[in-house]
Parts: sequence; C-alpha cells; structure tokens
Amino acid sequence: MSTKKRTTTAQGPTTAQGPTRTRVGKYELGRTLGEGSFAKVKFAKNVETGECVAIKILDRDHVLRHHMVEQIKREISTMKLIKHPNVSQIFEVMASKTKIYIVLEYADGGELFDRIAKRGRLKEEEARSYFHQLINAVDYCHSRGVYHRDLKPENLLLDRYGVLKISDFGLSTFSQQVREDGLLHTACGTPNYVAPEVLKDKGYDGISSDIWSCGVILFVLMAGYLPFDEPNLIALYKKIWKADFTCPSWFSSGARNLIHRILDPNPLTRITIPKILQDEWFKKEYKPPQFEQEEGVNLDDIDAVFNDSKEHLVTERKEKPVSMNAFELISRSQTFSLDNLFEKQTEAPAVKRETSFASQCPPNEIISKIEEAAKPLGFNVHKHNYKMKLKGDKSGRKGQLSVATEVFEVAPSLHMVELRKTGGDTLEFHKFYKNFSSGLKDIVWNSEEIAQGQRI
Repeated sequence: MSTKKRTTTAQGPTTAQGPTRTRVGKYELGRTLGEGSFAKVKFAKNVETGECVAIKILDRDHVLRHHMVEQIKREISTMKLIKHPNVSQIFEVMASKTKIYIVLEYADGGELFDRIAKRGRLKEEEARSYFHQLINAVDYCHSRGVYHRDLKPENLLLDRYGVLKISDFGLSTFSQQVREDGLLHTACGTPNYVAPEVLKDKGYDGISSDIWSCGVILFVLMAGYLPFDEPNLIALYKKIWKADFTCPSWFSSGARNLIHRILDPNPLTRITIPKILQDEWFKKEYKPPQFEQEEGVNLDDIDAVFNDSKEHLVTERKEKPVSMNAFELISRSQTFSLDNLFEKQTEAPAVKRETSFASQCPPNEIISKIEEAAKPLGFNVHKHNYKMKLKGDKSGRKGQLSVATEVFEVAPSLHMVELRKTGGDTLEFHKFYKNFSSGLKDIVWNSEEIAQGQRI
C-alpha cells in the first residue's frame, strides 16, 4: 500500500495540489517553535502589519477536561499585567470552537539555554549582562505581586538584539493566592532550579524562591553546568537542601560571593533583590531599565475566550493561491505560449497599465520578495491572502501611485503574478516598475521560452 508524502512547512502543509497556508483571524501560521504537554507554539505573521509573533495553541477540550481553565486564565492575566522590556509580551487572546490562541511577542534569538548548549559557558561579563536583565524583570514581576516559580534558561528567550525575555508564566501565581500564613504551598518548577523550601512542602515565599532560581541560572551561565545535578532524585534533593555545591575555579571572587549569598538554603537569610542591586560585582556596567509603564490593562478578552458566545470566535482555515484554469490562461495570452504573458519592448513602446510575470518560486516567497522590492521605493504594503496593494507615500501628478498585485496558481510548481496600476499616473507606474522589477530578478522564471524578463 502506497502513501502520499505530506510535509509541513512554514506556510502550512504541502500537498499534490500545491502549498497551503493556515490562517487564524489576521494571523498566518507557520512552523512549530515548540511543543509541550498542554500546548504547541507556532511562528505566525500578522498579515495586516507584517509583524512576526508566536502563537501558543491549546486544545480547548483538553483544557476543560483537565480543569485547566483557571490556570490558563492566570497565565494570560499575568502576562497582560506585566509590561516590561525583559518579559515576553502578550498581544491578544482568541478562541475557535476547538482551540485557544494566545498571541505572544516573538523572540527570534531562541532560548538562552540553546546558546549555552551549543557554545558552552558564557564569559563573566556576558553572563552578568543577562543576569542584570533577569533580576530587573523578576524584580518588576514581584512589584506587581507576581511570582514566576519556574525560572530556568529554557524559559529565558532572546530577541534578535540579544535582549533577554522571560517567558512561560504557566506556573506563575499572584500574591492574592497566597494562604493566610503568607506562604505558597504548591511544589512546582524544575527540580534542579527549585529552592529547598519549595521541596520541603512547608510553605514558601514566592519572592525568595524566585531569587534562588536566579542564582542557579547565574551559576549555569558562568559554569556551563548545573550546581545541583544527581541522577537520583532523593540525592538531588539532599544536595539542594544543604546547598551542597562548589563554584569552579574560573569564577571571580565577586561572582562566587554573590552566588553563595543567593544559594543560601535558609530563605530568611538569603539575599534580597534590593541587596543584589547593591552588590559590587552586580553593579559593574549595570543600567537600570527604562520603559513606559502602561496603566488600565484590559482583561475582558480573557473571559470571552472561555465562554460559549459565538461572537468572539475565530476560524482556522487553509488558504492557497487562486487557481488559474486553461481558459483564464488563454484569455491573458494571445497563444498558448507563456512567452506572450509578457509585454515586449518595442522602439516605440505603448505604456501599459498592467503587466505580469511567471515564477517557479513558492507563493509565500513571491509575496515576500514583492514586499522587499516595494518598501525601499517608498511604498506601503497591505496584504490579504495572495493579493497585495502597494501604495506610494508621495503624491504624483494624479495623486498617490497605487499598484495591485495577485498571485495565481497555473500549476503546482508554476505561478503567475499580475501587477495592475489602480491609482496615480501611468508614466509614474512605468518608471516605478523599471526600478521595482530589478528587485524581482531572483523569482522571475527565466526559462528559454521566456525572453529576458518582462517589460511594460
């Protein structure tokens, strides 16, 4: 029995019928960035703005069946309340009949953990810089009554500029959820990074336990390995309870001293963040965070996601370029030859209001290339499925030049792209296209049947 091969790309599954894209609301879903027990995170792009985001997708039935509604609400509420340059931002929450979508800031630098895994330990100056950002973010969270409770390098992301972003507040909690004794009582987090008081199940202070985890992270950044690591869980717990660890020889005395003050097994004598900020080793090249604090965060969409109202539901749909059948192809050509899809330049050319070219590139690559070629020429780009509107930011003889483009599927591996002037002066369109077409050379099909490029 034979089976058809099916692969998944950043644009969605590729089948014999051609590439498709998955859309949720105004977002186009791409490759999978990560997958856990309860959720999948996918790369996505806002088709209206072109902004890259990450979307956390949860199965709605799974959330309800495992009574996770309050936990998910807590995670979303937490991330909406925390507005800090070193914390991953949440933009919006959506739901379909079967899925819950959490739209997050996309950190394209990957996990800090990956950097250590690939390159080994960091230099002390680099580790201190990340530790500065970590402490700034944790301090801000604590000031808002939020404790993370699962701080580890895997939950620390980097953007393209190397700025640290704390993510995954799935285990976070609010100060309002603390019991009457002022302590938290849920043992959670990753064992190697968890404070000893959390493991003893006698209640713990969320602030102090987060600080412990920060100390373990600092050790890992500088050492390249964990301070507490045993194959046997009981042996691991014993080491953590006693804070039984040794700093490697390359740690400076300042770093060694601070780590020992953080990894103090007694939470009552453990160093606090105000004292960390005054530590001499920590203060080297330290820059306090500068950002505008937002007030009045709207949490209404969180409840809307979990109710049964159809008003707020989005749909997940597969999309692909419009297919062009043989009759449509012929109507755009004088003969069956693709060569006639292109206007030939003569000694006295007629200035046309539209043109077209063929490409063997995937449709998403064509769209991206058109966008890249148009923006440097001063054109704003508005995308909708496989149609684009290019609008000049300057006014010409007849107003702003506007160009409409659309990608058609002629065959699974061949696409036709039409460009039409929809506003402005035709001569300006002609001038624009001469410059614009030079940026499209990589995607234009240069077969022997097609003469050198396409001209208006």
